Amino acid sequence: MHGSRAGNAALVEAVASGHGPGAADCIVCPPFVYLADVARLLRDSTVTLGAQDVCAESQGAYTGEVSAAMLQDVGCTMVIVGHSERRAIYGESDQLVARKFAAAQSRRLAPILCVGESLAEREGGQTEAVVGRQLDAVLELVGAAAFGNAVIAYEPVWAIGTGRTATPGQAQDMHAFIRGRIAGRDAKIAAQVRILYGGSVKAGNAAEIFAQPDVDGGLIGGASLKADEFLAIVAAAGQDR
Repeated sequence: MHGSRAGNAALVEAVASGHGPGAADCIVCPPFVYLADVARLLRDSTVTLGAQDVCAESQGAYTGEVSAAMLQDVGCTMVIVGHSERRAIYGESDQLVARKFAAAQSRRLAPILCVGESLAEREGGQTEAVVGRQLDAVLELVGAAAFGNAVIAYEPVWAIGTGRTATPGQAQDMHAFIRGRIAGRDAKIAAQVRILYGGSVKAGNAAEIFAQPDVDGGLIGGASLKADEFLAIVAAAGQDR
């Protein structure tokens, strides 16, 4: 929950001007209240607009919620679902996240499905069980084919905003596990789905993380609030294209 109209304008204009044809795909996901502003700023750019969350319902008496149709109407083409903070702070279940995934796709928005484990779960040897359960909830609702128009983001909760980062090997291991879980349902879809790493990615460590064979990019948090840092991360993603 960051930003202001003035601050967003400076940040988005810097990112848009520094990103051009041939660069790695770049998506920005501002808070709901700034989506229309950012859509205008990105109109003639190569940067894509996404949202940070979506309601599982298509319409109705859900005060404070934002539907997939509304996001589409202001120019979004992607939306994050199941972010670790939504799961941990607001108690979103795997099943609710799966419904949000389906709601996004019903309006031709590509979901960015976040999965990941807490420090206690990792130390308890539950990492694969937790991430597998989160993936399976979506697979059971919409099937593997739905991931042909989706992105997965692995975000180890213990490495978000803590300064701790999974080693490149740890990131690769989990990305390979995720791809394998999808392959158990559809090998073709598994081979093409993009899997991002999200957990204290910075310009200084991005290239090494992105060089891993199953890491296709990053879901960037705090480092995205500084244009130079963010563009350096985008450039690192482009090196491995």
